[in-house]
Amino acid sequence: MANIYNFSAGPAVLPKEVLKKAADEMLDYRGCGMSVMELSHRGKEFTQIIEAAEATLREIMGIPSNYKVLFIQGGASMQFAMIPMNLMTKNKKADFVNTGEWSKKAIAEAKKFGTVNVVATSEKEIFSYIPKLDPKKFSKDADYFHIVTNNTIYGTEYKTIPDTGAIPLVADMSSNILSAPVDVSKFGLIFAGAQKNIGPAGLALVIIREDLIGRAPDTIPSLMNYKVYAENKSLYNTPPCYAIYMAGLVFQWIKDQGGLGAMKKRNEEKAKILYDFLEASKLFRSPVAKEDRSLMNVPFVTGDEKLDAKFTEEASKRGLKTLKGHRTVGGMRASIYNAMPVEGVKALVEFMKEFENNNKK
Repeated sequence: MANIYNFSAGPAVLPKEVLKKAADEMLDYRGCGMSVMELSHRGKEFTQIIEAAEATLREIMGIPSNYKVLFIQGGASMQFAMIPMNLMTKNKKADFVNTGEWSKKAIAEAKKFGTVNVVATSEKEIFSYIPKLDPKKFSKDADYFHIVTNNTIYGTEYKTIPDTGAIPLVADMSSNILSAPVDVSKFGLIFAGAQKNIGPAGLALVIIREDLIGRAPDTIPSLMNYKVYAENKSLYNTPPCYAIYMAGLVFQWIKDQGGLGAMKKRNEEKAKILYDFLEASKLFRSPVAKEDRSLMNVPFVTGDEKLDAKFTEEASKRGLKTLKGHRTVGGMRASIYNAMPVEGVKALVEFMKEFENNNKK
């Protein structure tokens, strides 16, 4: 089979070691005679799987003991509603920074439950940078403050986490969680869809400080209440068992690779290779402000839509897959998550050099 490098923004590339491990255990999970997909979520085998996944995640992220780890179905998009249903309950007000499609969708959902204050936005400049924040615009009585730490579509990333004081900081980390060390104690709630750096789609990871649990009114559905998940250790109903199993394998893989410090070093190396080429190129360019460029998602353009289309078509034939940019911005995008090897980025840059030589303007 030809060597393929998958640059998809999500569902994204998974570590080959993890896929091989899952393949080995597909028909018979560690001698039990059944696949993980057939195991009872109440049985001892799956109990060990979910407990080990949480323990490993706590270890690699350094999650404090006063935070709960929840495994929830519905992906990150369900959290856009679940968060205000649980947290926008006292003053019915929340602050948001609008940095792209996912913050826009979260804002739209939050407006159904209370007042939204957009403290800053970069929408007029097509979300090409992270806006500077003026604390004077923050609501003193907000129930929470929401940011998206990495913007998958537009390729921007927070380099400094905002200080929101006593207001709980809520962070959508769907596309950069586990890419580098993070101080969990700075956040009231962290959530992430799995299909970038964690595992298969369909699972959302929620890390929530204990004092934020139990604020939801009794009128909300049980499966939208963080308290229900916390009290039942994510097992109130049948969870996405296989996705949790895969996530556990990925957490262990990260640990075996040296942890989040090692991930950061590798990710910085990959990003530097690609950004350095874009800086030197006469054909390709990055549309993102240099100081806000993401380590995970790298958009680039030629300025010619037909040439962009030609590039993605020829790249695919070379085994460089899923490089087409998001439909809202066009161009190209290379997502270089944890599981993308350095060799994949080097192969992409070599092809970009060749393409540039063959298509000089």
